[in-house]
Amino acid sequence: MTISALVLFAITLFVAAGSPGPSVAALVARVLSRGHRDVLPFLVAMWLGEALWLTLAVFGLVAIAERFHEIFVLIKWAGVGYLIYLAWKMWTSDPSEKGEALPEAGSTLKLFLTGMSVTLGNPKIMMFYVALLPSIIDLSRVTVFGWLELTATLIAVLAVVDLSWVFLAAKARRLLKSPRAMKIANRISAGMIGSAAVAIAAR
Repeated sequence: MTISALVLFAITLFVAAGSPGPSVAALVARVLSRGHRDVLPFLVAMWLGEALWLTLAVFGLVAIAERFHEIFVLIKWAGVGYLIYLAWKMWTSDPSEKGEALPEAGSTLKLFLTGMSVTLGNPKIMMFYVALLPSIIDLSRVTVFGWLELTATLIAVLAVVDLSWVFLAAKARRLLKSPRAMKIANRISAGMIGSAAVAIAAR
């Protein structure tokens, strides 16, 4: 894999990933409502899900994704259902509750599964890679090492973009001190995460 191809891939991905979509909306909503300390499992799941879509695109396994379409549909709707549940919880939450509390037991797995379902439930991501990669590299000549280079570049770019969103959301959250402001923030977050669910469901 040439350096120029990896740089072009990274730049294009940076622009695409920086545009708010369902995953970013869910991420920002989570940070605004609960803080940033427990968001890492969600991020890791998002990155692994994108790496999976990249792998499917690189190795021409779109046919497999289509063959197991029903499984991806189930994942998609499970993610939509859970996002709607989260939106409802945020909308009805008591702003006087301590938002900085550590996550309850088992929530790490829930966050991971939510992040994975949001990403895997969005096949538009794979279509992005299918459309992008052939214009940058010759997929028929990609080696395992080349795939590892692409995957490492993908995770590095997504980490920069998503952690930037987390930082900005965490800064915004610190400005929300009063119960009224927190209630407004919770309802905005609920709207964002509900919109993410609608966006995923519509695809």
